[in-house]
Amino acid sequence: MSDESTFLLFSETELAGLPTEFLQSLDKAENGRFKVYLRSRHVIPVLELCKIGTTRKTVAVAYGKRGGEANPSVLKSLIQLRHKLARLLSYSNYADYAVAPRMAKSSSKVFEFLEDISASVNELAVRELDMLKDLKRKEEGEFPFGNEDLLYYMKRVEEQYLDLDFGALKQYFPINLVLPGIFKIFQDLFGLRFEEIADVEVWHSDVRAFSVFDLSSSELLGYFYLDIHPREGKYGHICVVALQNGSLLSNGARQIPVALLISQCQKEVDDHPGLLRFSEVVNLFHEFGHVVQHICNRASFARFSGLRVDPDFVEIPARVFENWCYESFSLKLISGFHQDITKPIEDRMCESLKRWRSSFSALKLKQEILYCLFDQIIHSTEDVDMVKLFRDLHPKVMLGLPMLEGTNPASCFPRSAVGFEATCYSRIWSEVFAADMFASKFPGGLLSQYIGMQFRKKVLALGGSKDPIDILSDFLGREPSIQAFVESKVQASL
Repeated sequence: MSDESTFLLFSETELAGLPTEFLQSLDKAENGRFKVYLRSRHVIPVLELCKIGTTRKTVAVAYGKRGGEANPSVLKSLIQLRHKLARLLSYSNYADYAVAPRMAKSSSKVFEFLEDISASVNELAVRELDMLKDLKRKEEGEFPFGNEDLLYYMKRVEEQYLDLDFGALKQYFPINLVLPGIFKIFQDLFGLRFEEIADVEVWHSDVRAFSVFDLSSSELLGYFYLDIHPREGKYGHICVVALQNGSLLSNGARQIPVALLISQCQKEVDDHPGLLRFSEVVNLFHEFGHVVQHICNRASFARFSGLRVDPDFVEIPARVFENWCYESFSLKLISGFHQDITKPIEDRMCESLKRWRSSFSALKLKQEILYCLFDQIIHSTEDVDMVKLFRDLHPKVMLGLPMLEGTNPASCFPRSAVGFEATCYSRIWSEVFAADMFASKFPGGLLSQYIGMQFRKKVLALGGSKDPIDILSDFLGREPSIQAFVESKVQASL
């Protein structure tokens, strides 16, 4: 898939609806037609913005064929070898082997979880899909609605009903204002104090180092580095790296945890204010949550410290923190118009962001569940016809929408092949239980240090030293539930 170089040729008329600057960025063939490569940077804009249904379908079908001849046999071979490994270790299938050490415990529990979530949002997803179908009938007549239409009509509804301009929104998020705002939220919530270390030896002049202290006792809890600006040769993704885990030493002292946050945020220079897209703000907030998660861990052994926790659990705290990116008071705290930082983001923008977050959330979730079920089935049953499986699953999960004819989604779904085999469900899992914690303990985005300290002591401090279900139950005062997640989807749609 990384070597995919196929492109499709379209006239300007066939690409109607796409902005001029996008068309100008495309290469042209000798006949003057535009080259649309089967890469997300080209495909997503076409599927979201192109008014011509036949163009969207042509692109969607070609995109769904990537790796079509080579990848199915590779994936099949991988699955057979994984099942062989699982049986050698006395598991009935690879899915049970992969899930056993996680919160979910068994493949059957994963199936139950995914089916419960899917069923719980069915009614909302039907309403969302009907809205899209109605809009297509108004714009294109009685042509059947297909998968190629989902992104385009979602975008059309958002344009009609959401007063949200992400270009204008970006003007309110200069990096030199966002970062101190994020620091303040985490300090206030968890009783922490961050102090920048001057004249520290670092690997690049852009890198900054900080000490973290407990606010009440002034105890040193840990250190973190921020390497958040792009440069040539630097790792290109956003992530947190645990440089040293906290633990108890043999003399009774504590080994101090050290974390590194790597990102690619534009820096402020004389002619550039270093503005962040809203997605970058959310990512930065999420990853800094992992920094705090790493440093607030108080497990005795490094094996259970920092981010070395159950893989189903590790993203839950950071997903809880993400919720404050959509609350008006916290948005105002981390924002300010770059030409006058005393003017924070406007209330209407905050409301639009909250509505945008929930727009078509059930349909989007259904699409993700489809792939998670596929991943779980192929890793729990040997020798499955993957094309037939997708063809059967698609209408069942996606409310009657058939799979695009001629495509093979299994051939271009790398998560099942590398890195997330039998565990694709985990992203939804963490989102569901994070929603339960946020709704139950921080209603309305309440920034309570009392609850924050409970979270720090009962959730973050324990790390991997206690069963995650017990951690969540102790913090919530009951067994965790999917109900808050489902209610958040339904209520946001009203």
